[in-house]
Amino acid sequence: MPGGGFCKLPGGSVVVAIGLPDPAGGGRTVRVLVHAANRARALTRLRNLGLRAVYLRGNAEPPTPDEITAVLHHPDGLLWRTQEPRTQELWHPIRALLRPAGGG
Repeated sequence: MPGGGFCKLPGGSVVVAIGLPDPAGGGRTVRVLVHAANRARALTRLRNLGLRAVYLRGNAEPPTPDEITAVLHHPDGLLWRTQEPRTQELWHPIRALLRPAGGG
C-alpha cells in the first residue's frame, strides 16, 4: 500500500496525507489530504466516505507545505489528486473522486 504521513499544526489540528489506490479503478494511485482535529478523526472522515481500508502506518511521506496550504484553504478540508510525478494536476474535492463513473 502506498505511504502517507501527517503534520501537526500549531493550533493542534493535523493534516494527513495518504496514498490510496483509485476507488474508480484504472490502476493509478491518488494522494488524499485530510484536515482534522487529530489523526484518528482524519482517518474516520475517510472511512465514513466509504474508503474502508485506510490506515496510516508511520510518517514516511508527510504532507508538503504546499499540500498543507491547499487543504487548509479548502472549505471541506478533503482534497485529492493523482500521484503522477510528471503532471501538474490541480487538487480536486473529494466528492469528485467518489462520484460514480457515469458522471452522476
